[in-house]
Amino acid sequence: MLKEWRRRRALQRVRPGDGRELKRFRWWQQLTRALFYLRTADSTGRWTVYAVDVRHGQNQGSGNVDAELYVDGRQHAVCRLPAVFPVEGGTIEVAMSGFGLKRCHHVTADGHARQLTPDPASAEGRRAQLARRHPTLSRAIGGVSAVALTTALLLLLSQVAEKLTEPPEIAQHIGSFTAPVHLSVWTNIAVVLVTLTASTERALRLRYHHLLDGGTG
Repeated sequence: MLKEWRRRRALQRVRPGDGRELKRFRWWQQLTRALFYLRTADSTGRWTVYAVDVRHGQNQGSGNVDAELYVDGRQHAVCRLPAVFPVEGGTIEVAMSGFGLKRCHHVTADGHARQLTPDPASAEGRRAQLARRHPTLSRAIGGVSAVALTTALLLLLSQVAEKLTEPPEIAQHIGSFTAPVHLSVWTNIAVVLVTLTASTERALRLRYHHLLDGGTG
């Protein structure tokens, strides 16, 4: 019910595009722009190329990031994220976390979802190329990212538990908890940097879990 309500709200936010031409992805836009494509055929066999362009580096901090939908190279619609665009055979759903897109999928009328194809020049496209050319290495990198975020989450939870049970009035009722690991300032900084790197790597693959990535998006 809540998901369907959010979907209807997103559809209401869709605005008509101005027909401008889609600009080519530039190398300096690696961490500030995401560009994905969908090529699909209608009932007559005519092919249409959809493109979703998100300039998330411009105003991500404000929470007002737009997704632009292009049809055959021309801007067709604009919607503030999270966005849902009606297209041939279903919708395109777009959403982002704190480090990039967490969803850019074509969802058919029967609920089947498939991720759009990233532009080869984009950071997401380069990460996808690594996965195709070196699948073992790609899985290893993904595993390291998941382990890093899981470890950071456990460290955070233990520190929070220690702080919450520290006051005497709480400790006398439920007992106090002592975190098994206490990190130095520099170690904490290193953990933060590793967490940022792992979160960015997962965002390049559009991987999102509400526990591992929820704190960053």
